[in-house]
Amino acid sequence: MYSDNSASMAPNSSQSEEPAPSEGEAVLEPCEGMEFDSEDAAKIFYDEYARRVGFVMRVMSCRRSERDGKIIARRLGCNKEGYRVNKRDQEGALRKPKPITREGCKAMIYLKYNKSGKWVVAKFEKEHNHPLVVSPREVRHTTDEKDRKIQELTLELRNKRRICAAYKEQLTAFLKIIEEHSEQITMKVQNVMNNLKEYEHVQQEHQRAGNLRIQG
Repeated sequence: MYSDNSASMAPNSSQSEEPAPSEGEAVLEPCEGMEFDSEDAAKIFYDEYARRVGFVMRVMSCRRSERDGKIIARRLGCNKEGYRVNKRDQEGALRKPKPITREGCKAMIYLKYNKSGKWVVAKFEKEHNHPLVVSPREVRHTTDEKDRKIQELTLELRNKRRICAAYKEQLTAFLKIIEEHSEQITMKVQNVMNNLKEYEHVQQEHQRAGNLRIQG
């Protein structure tokens, strides 16, 4: 399982360049069933995997809940996914083609949000249809801005969780106080009821004694 602490894996332009993995060095890759604590944690992991393997991650389609609109599934893939569409200018002529950057690559991971609150890898396509180039400097340059945004969102999420935890602790303490007061009130009510019963019993005894005196 991978928690939000994986944000430390995200590249940072202020740090020195990490060496590319050597020929014998294993690269941890995604697999079906792998879990993450958040969508951002999954993005950071896959982005680091992409950098080490030699491609650039692209955040692609998502699926939202029909009930509340929240994202419940996300597809992450290679920046060479799909094909470029040639555009025409205002006069209808084809524009000068740009260098080919998309090659219909199908490499990707498909993540789903489950009931336990985790993001799970439901599908993993490993193979690329183009050469992979491990160039930390180039890949890092293209992902710096996105990584900074992910790190900011991850930090904000952590802060929100800390605030929620503090509120939960305060609420728990408040409920405990209410519970203690409720127990005290229950005991007082019970004492009052016992006193009333005792008073009624004494009254009945006095009435019984008075009836006996009258009959005598």
